Amino acid sequence: MAIPSPVTHLSITLAKKGFYKGFNQTVTIGSKAIIGLLVLCAVFFSKETGTLLLKIQGWSFETFGPWYIYAMAFVVFLCLALAAFPAMGSVRLGGEDAKPEFKTFSWFSMMFGAGMGIGMLTFSTAEPIYHFASNPDTIMGAVAPKTQETLRSVYKWSFFHWGLTAWGCYGLVGLVLAFFSYNRNLPLTIRSGLTPLFGKRLEGTLGDVVDITAVIATILGIAVTIGYGITQFASGVHTIIGAEWMISNDGSPTNTAMIIGLFIIMGASVISAVSGVGKGIKWLSNLNMILSFGLLAFFLIFGSPVVAMKSLFLGLWDYMVNFPVQAMTYWPNSGSEPAATLYKWQSVWWTVFYWAWWIAFAPFVGLFFARISQGRTIREYVIGTMMVPALMCFIWFTFVGGTAIDLELTGKAGGAILNAGQEAQLFATFGVMLSSGIAKGMTIMVVVLLMTYLITSADSGVLIINTILSGGDDRKKGKKHILFWGTMITLVITVLLLAGGLDAIKSAMLLGALPFSAIMVLMGFALIKALIRDGLRKKESLKTAITDSNERNSYNV
Repeated sequence: MAIPSPVTHLSITLAKKGFYKGFNQTVTIGSKAIIGLLVLCAVFFSKETGTLLLKIQGWSFETFGPWYIYAMAFVVFLCLALAAFPAMGSVRLGGEDAKPEFKTFSWFSMMFGAGMGIGMLTFSTAEPIYHFASNPDTIMGAVAPKTQETLRSVYKWSFFHWGLTAWGCYGLVGLVLAFFSYNRNLPLTIRSGLTPLFGKRLEGTLGDVVDITAVIATILGIAVTIGYGITQFASGVHTIIGAEWMISNDGSPTNTAMIIGLFIIMGASVISAVSGVGKGIKWLSNLNMILSFGLLAFFLIFGSPVVAMKSLFLGLWDYMVNFPVQAMTYWPNSGSEPAATLYKWQSVWWTVFYWAWWIAFAPFVGLFFARISQGRTIREYVIGTMMVPALMCFIWFTFVGGTAIDLELTGKAGGAILNAGQEAQLFATFGVMLSSGIAKGMTIMVVVLLMTYLITSADSGVLIINTILSGGDDRKKGKKHILFWGTMITLVITVLLLAGGLDAIKSAMLLGALPFSAIMVLMGFALIKALIRDGLRKKESLKTAITDSNERNSYNV
């Protein structure tokens, strides 16, 4: 039986002139209409919008919790299988002669900064501290909370949330896009990842819907990430300058402080985005990696290295042993204990929310990974995008979070870290460890580091949105388009903060995460189909990758 030829061309209609020259008008205007409607609702019906979004959040968690759990498990096992299987793991993105565009350090720096840097600064302290008081093992009575014995369960669950699952979600989307862009010369946009399943039908309305879904998920995923980031940014600035207006009565940053911080960050990100991936984003990524290693070195020297190293190795062992069960376990809603609390812990507070967050962020991070990963083999790509970043997260959580827990266990903190808001717990740790002057100096370093991560994520996001809207054309766009989407992201975050704070932003994010989760799973099946057929083509000595520049996909302009 003859093996059908792969799809190597998608004609995506782009405007020939005017404001939208070089852009797909259906996808661009459709995305603007949906985001504009969300902004208008939040402006004119602020209270009602906040309430509705919270209801959607509860419905989504309860109805689709199992889907999120099993979809993400599929993603991880698929990526690991692709890397482990010799014939598939050795496939090079771009053909056998392709060479990487970026050196390994810059490649890793850009991936880590775009994928997880902001969350690490908040949650490397906040999550271990929270799990120290409550996690599934303490809820079920297996260990007592806030004791030395709790440490292993703390890192079993922290590693689960920030390990292979998170990075596998980003990695799969990026791998699919890189493969179909560099090995099939299809446009670098989301619809290309589904060509083995839907073929030329993706040139029309179906493809437009896929790309619109990706843009909406990207904007709302970025909104959640920047929302958390500016919360910690405002808390850090308050710690430095002591301005009372920046902090509300409950100890959290005020909306005014966060909105001012947001405008500073987004203004800087637009300037960086105008300079492109090879300049602003690359240099900012290298800077934030240097500062990150400096912060880690501080905790290595002045923190609790013995506790951290023990937690790291025991946590790695517990993570590897327990991961298959953790990945496939879902606790349904129940009126009895401990099932009711387990449901809330998994679906409302932690795991399912995280999975939705990673999925919403995946179009942006995945497309960015694809943009910078040409020339890598699938095995090298999986190791570089999943395993190494996961290990970096584990080191952060044990050295930073482990120090905070040790300070509470030994009584030095006296509850100062446990009782602080999650956005302030890293700064509270400095306050316990150091004199006021040195603590302020370290806080300044973290605020600068946080700024570089925020700017990197925001400017990368703007460039990726424009790439999707222009049918996969990743060349730098005009300043007016960069300015528009930078402004739109700023507006979305601002109006949602005013409508319901971070909870409203998190709820809106679910609107983008759910439909894109189905696209992500379909992309996994599409890649499997493509690789299997390429294997069959190799047996018949048929071509499996287009490497001739004359055969590259053209745009219908």
